[in-house]
Amino acid sequence: MSDDNTGKGIILFEEKHVRREWDDERKEWRFSVSDVVTILTDSTDVKQYIKKMRSRDSELNSRWGTICTLTAMIAADGKKYRTTAANAEGILRIIQSIPSPKAEPFKRWLARVGYERMQEIENPELSAKRMRDTYLAKGYPEDWIALRMRGIATRETLTDEWNSRGVDESKEYAILTAEISKAAFGMTPSEYRKFKGLSKGGDNLRDHMNDLELIFSQLSEAATTEIARNDDAQGFFENKNAARRGGKIAGDARRDLESQTGRRVSTKDNYKHLTESKKRKSLKPKKSDE
Repeated sequence: MSDDNTGKGIILFEEKHVRREWDDERKEWRFSVSDVVTILTDSTDVKQYIKKMRSRDSELNSRWGTICTLTAMIAADGKKYRTTAANAEGILRIIQSIPSPKAEPFKRWLARVGYERMQEIENPELSAKRMRDTYLAKGYPEDWIALRMRGIATRETLTDEWNSRGVDESKEYAILTAEISKAAFGMTPSEYRKFKGLSKGGDNLRDHMNDLELIFSQLSEAATTEIARNDDAQGFFENKNAARRGGKIAGDARRDLESQTGRRVSTKDNYKHLTESKKRKSLKPKKSDE
């Protein structure tokens, strides 16, 4: 998966990331165990905490291999690695072994996430509506949201194409995405995040792009999709070539625009002020506390 994870690979619980992957075969979400344990315990060494938790709960430990599976999930570097994950039932069992005041709120959150996914399967338009509402609540403008959502759809079309053409999602999606970005903007996603002053794993790059940056991102990925289809690109290396060419189309158009306007498309501007504003509001004392 790429830097663009909105609505698929990452969901928020109290402003903290929980990685997830949809299992099409079993029709259920699988959640990162380490992310859940980190949230519930605030542990600085989650691996050690899980080890101790299993040692004191023999029944959980005996079922660990059944409850948990290794699932490819995105990491802080934007690449996918096999991570211990569990479905909602497995996560609930793990929560039983964690003394935490956040346990009950997390259970309710988990139930809601599962219920919303079932609704979205029956009515896919709900997913788009929820995503739009999330961005609106954060303070993004309507025109930007329309561009962002269209870009997400374009990205999903491309990754579906890669999947059908034998590209390994766990290793190669991020590499191909970096090729597209470098050809389009002269920067890989990780370099782009650094350019914009974003955190390595916590900030989604495209959530901090301006309108033109989103447009050229979409053009680069739409062009890559068309080239892959036209060439019938198979496997990683043929799709890598398509990615470079698709990115170059957007890169050439970007440079042409920049020469006409005298202004760079890529800017250091971001939308972090929206997140900070939300945090400040949440920290305001309630009337009863004043």
